[in-house]
Amino acid sequence: MTCKVWLRGWWRAWRTAARRDEGMTTSEYAVGTIAAAAFAAVLYKIVTSGAVSGALESVIGKALDAPF
Repeated sequence: MTCKVWLRGWWRAWRTAARRDEGMTTSEYAVGTIAAAAFAAVLYKIVTSGAVSGALESVIGKALDAPF
């Protein structure tokens, strides 16, 4: 069996399985929402940390002081 034939069969099986899935269940939405909230909290803590705030202020300051 060549790779092309195998890949075609795999792709057909994947599409068939994907069609049967009608969407996420409530528990999947809950897990996704919790994961998004956790990611947002971590990102907020990183962006508001002293080192990152200083770096952002430095970049913005350099951009605003650029000669035209």
